[in-house]
Amino acid sequence: MDMPIRLCVRLSLRQRYLLLLFAVGAFIAYQFTRSRPETRRMIRVDGLRANSSQFTLERKPFRILGGSIHYFRVPRAYWEDRLLKMKACGLNTLTTYVPWNLHEPERGVFNFEDQLDLEAYLRLAASLGLWVILRPGPYICAEWDLGGLPSWLLRDQNMKLRTTYPGYTDAVNSFFNQLIKKVVPHQYSKGGPIIAVQVENEYGSYAKDEKYMPFVREALLLRGITELLLTSDNKAGQQLGGVKGALGTLNFQKLNMDSIKYLDEIQPHKPKMVMEYWSGWFDLWGDLHHVYSAEDMMPVVTEILKLDMSINLYMFHGGTNFGFMNGALAVRLPAPKPMVTSYDYDAPLSEAGDYTTKYHLLRNLFSLYHTQPLPELPSPQERRAYQPVVVQQHLSLWDSLHFTDKPLKSEKPVNMENLPVNNNNGQSYGYTLYETTLTSAGATLDSKNNIRDRALVYVDKHFVGVLDYKTQELALPEGKGKRTLSLLVENSGRVNFGITLDEQRKGLVGDIELNKSVLRDFIIHSLSMKPGFVNRLESSGHWSSMRQRPSFPGFFQAKLYVNTFPKDTFIKLPGWGKGVVFINGKNLGRYWSTGPQQTLYLPGPWLHRGNNQVIVFEEQETDGKIQFASSPDYGMPVDVQ
Repeated sequence: MDMPIRLCVRLSLRQRYLLLLFAVGAFIAYQFTRSRPETRRMIRVDGLRANSSQFTLERKPFRILGGSIHYFRVPRAYWEDRLLKMKACGLNTLTTYVPWNLHEPERGVFNFEDQLDLEAYLRLAASLGLWVILRPGPYICAEWDLGGLPSWLLRDQNMKLRTTYPGYTDAVNSFFNQLIKKVVPHQYSKGGPIIAVQVENEYGSYAKDEKYMPFVREALLLRGITELLLTSDNKAGQQLGGVKGALGTLNFQKLNMDSIKYLDEIQPHKPKMVMEYWSGWFDLWGDLHHVYSAEDMMPVVTEILKLDMSINLYMFHGGTNFGFMNGALAVRLPAPKPMVTSYDYDAPLSEAGDYTTKYHLLRNLFSLYHTQPLPELPSPQERRAYQPVVVQQHLSLWDSLHFTDKPLKSEKPVNMENLPVNNNNGQSYGYTLYETTLTSAGATLDSKNNIRDRALVYVDKHFVGVLDYKTQELALPEGKGKRTLSLLVENSGRVNFGITLDEQRKGLVGDIELNKSVLRDFIIHSLSMKPGFVNRLESSGHWSSMRQRPSFPGFFQAKLYVNTFPKDTFIKLPGWGKGVVFINGKNLGRYWSTGPQQTLYLPGPWLHRGNNQVIVFEEQETDGKIQFASSPDYGMPVDVQ
């Protein structure tokens, strides 16, 4: 210790002053580095590696115990609650998709704020000690409308989605220019939580272009993605869906040793992972509620871990398809079946964030893979069954049209995506009203299967029937003179998986005929029911009292008075038919008496003390009351096959 002291004695006064300044500067820099994680990012080099039969992280063996929670399916006020419950279950890694269609609702218009603040979600995960596997797409499937792809892509009649078609790759590059620059600072190498990034999603089940996966990989790398790359497929898609430089992972529900063995063969001496272990399943309108029992699930998860594999539970917490975001299943062609609003998924953490039997069993299992006790369980959210409210006012669809964009006059029908609305990005979601003039007395209307997906048919505002994939012809009533034919066409949800993505244009996608003559000269109203439209409706003076008999379809207004701190609840609509519910301007999603889902989740943070505005768009019937429950009703259950 005496040598540095003797050295200082021989220094001049100026040298000692400079040395002191250097020491002070070094100390300040050290403290600054400790307090600012972005400055620590320069020294993180040992991220997630797949160089042997086990993952390593920070040069130590690491098993991914992951779970999927999508920030866009969970109210932002509950992000922390859900992630704390994930951590308390013994999971160490959060996985999430990124929905392109929400982040770029119009070409060149980007939204990464509020509910879509991905960076805030990543920072939250980091603050809670969770690693992140990011699945940025551009296609995500996710039982989400068009698999997360924006509908304005379909304005191009030659569009070839998920290929290297220039119209598609140009759009992907533009989106990734905005997305990836927000993601890069949150990578492990820069001090963030992201330890891996997935290249596209389940491309082996699509595989239309062998150059596509290399394109997506390069799009990520060129923009600064440096963490481990992954792909995700079932066994059949492994070969076609893989890409050089990315580790392949598996998707399944029932234990499939053949798939695991096959993965070992094509990736010898590499870690094995089930990227999507399906903890439950999704539901379709008109079907039953799918459940996957804990008794069936736990032996599979236990065996996966015994095989020294990593796992990601899809879903750990499903959440909700708020708004018009549900996708559709097209396996049973030619009629796609839309998904329900709830994305509960029979997951370990329920739609409203409740602990389930699966949760507790998984927590016990995962605790065996931790050296320290798991965190205490966060308190469950309180819920309340509010008293029923009575509808006070109604407004017919026809009286609401002047609150929409200027209608389009067109000789021929125009599909939703090609309507000149939303800054010429077309209409993405909701309903479209097509009106034309009839001159024949009685007639047969033939949709020629050009209705996507379902049309309520009116003559002079009187309901005459429904046209859809199954019913394509409809006899119209007798009448004299000119009459108005109206077709209210609902986009019930675009297919999210399969080879028909390019065919998901909605509205009237071709000609319809009357007595074998093609109908012409349409007036087309866009009814996307965005918040601005709903707010204009609310403040309108056109509402009528319920003492006057309502006409359908129409909007129905009520007030929910909350006199305490708002709690979560579920809306029930017995005696109503089919429609959409808005609370304080927020679209809770679709309801339909056909089931299986019979309630809609209403998060407490979307309510406030005092009067809350409830507006219901109903197609055909109402009993005039809106009811509430403290627990959901997803319909009659059936085991996943």
